[in-house]
Amino acid sequence: MNEPLVHLRATSRQTDLALAWMRIRAIARRHAYVLKRSPHRLFDVTVWPLVDVLLFGSLGVFVSRHGGAGTIAFGYLLSGIVLWHVVYQSQIALSTGLLEETWSRNLLNLMVTPLREVEYVAGVVLFGMVKLAIGVGVVVFTALGFYAFNVTNLGWGLAPIAAVLLAVGWVIALFVIGIVLRFGSGAEALAWGILFIVMPLSGVFYPVQALPLVLRPIALALPTTHAFAAGRALLVHHGLQWGQIWIAAGSTVGLLVVAAVFVTAMLALFRKRGYVTRYS
Repeated sequence: MNEPLVHLRATSRQTDLALAWMRIRAIARRHAYVLKRSPHRLFDVTVWPLVDVLLFGSLGVFVSRHGGAGTIAFGYLLSGIVLWHVVYQSQIALSTGLLEETWSRNLLNLMVTPLREVEYVAGVVLFGMVKLAIGVGVVVFTALGFYAFNVTNLGWGLAPIAAVLLAVGWVIALFVIGIVLRFGSGAEALAWGILFIVMPLSGVFYPVQALPLVLRPIALALPTTHAFAAGRALLVHHGLQWGQIWIAAGSTVGLLVVAAVFVTAMLALFRKRGYVTRYS
């Protein structure tokens, strides 16, 4: 008696998953078409990474010529900028995904479709992974071609570090999206500006001990600080410091929960107060 009902439910579940995947791919394709028709949007994944490597790579070469700690500083600078672009590209891809909808006045159209919020985020993240691969690829190959710095020499220990930094970028983007939903287009600058606050506090190129004493507790509370510390340990052949990785991963999960609650509350407020009219 219950077999037809169970089969019907299973079929319905499969259909729902298929439709969800179709909507996710549609969002990814929508952003791919935007990039194709507006190639200047490739600036963030081509020109900016290239400039970063040239800047910090040349600085590293200059410092390394003085010998001693200068050689270590060279590695710190180039490995730091490679790993930093994992955070940068993942955050920019997700946060500017929403901004693209506001710029094109498309937000209201999305809200009247069957598209769920989590599907939209998944679609932007899916396309963002392509941009991430391009941006980080530019950094890696520029460092290799211009400065003979091969980041893959650090080994597979880079994988968990990069995974944590990727998730951190998404967490930051969720906070930015929540703020934009609440305060409107005036908060768009945070999509880029917030990274310039996180970067010096994360010890991208130096240990936390190099920061002013008053800023160290803030730096130690950031998951990025522990991820970059693990990256520097790999560079000086101290092995992968799993303690740092677990601290970074745990704090990232905690921040992800906070970010999800925050963006959900801001979305509810966005709907309740009719803020969508700002973008129609």
